[in-house]
Amino acid sequence: MKKLLNVLFLLVVSMLVAVAAAEIYAGQTDAKSEITIRKIEPQTVLYTIYRGEYQKIGKSIGNIYGLAMKNQIWPKGSISLVYLNNPQYVSGEHCLVEIRIPVSKEALKKAGTFGEMTDVKELKAMEVAVIKKPAGQMNYTSLYSNIHKWISKNGYRTTENACEIFPGTSGITDYSQVNSEIMVPVEKLD
Repeated sequence: MKKLLNVLFLLVVSMLVAVAAAEIYAGQTDAKSEITIRKIEPQTVLYTIYRGEYQKIGKSIGNIYGLAMKNQIWPKGSISLVYLNNPQYVSGEHCLVEIRIPVSKEALKKAGTFGEMTDVKELKAMEVAVIKKPAGQMNYTSLYSNIHKWISKNGYRTTENACEIFPGTSGITDYSQVNSEIMVPVEKLD
């Protein structure tokens, strides 16, 4: 059953990536560290808060897609996970992750009707520092260290929690083999 949910999730995400290929806009690039600054346009998201071990998040991802379909809210882009606390300092069962699916503004009509910890909201436009997580790399510590050093060195400061976006997973079921991008919302210091 778990494999079926993973395959279903990956198929849905793959389909959505094709529909929303233009959701992220390229910005400045630092070729040495492969970190970029991108402008993210305002968007509406269906989200839920997941609490528990990261390795078990698949069921909650499947549930939010199921909720979207049941309510005729059609996803319009790649899923993202916003990390609300640091797993280095919090035990696995207490990790908090906000699962987000971009949806149309029409979904705002259903805001407040999904129960506890799940809703629809608008996100404002923002700039993000981005570093790619290649398939097979599971050492997040080095990625976060690199991106935060780059942010500081290049005159930015963080404004919100980091998130991970999963563009184009193309049916891969082993998370360690999935390419993703880690994004940290930033603003330029004066």
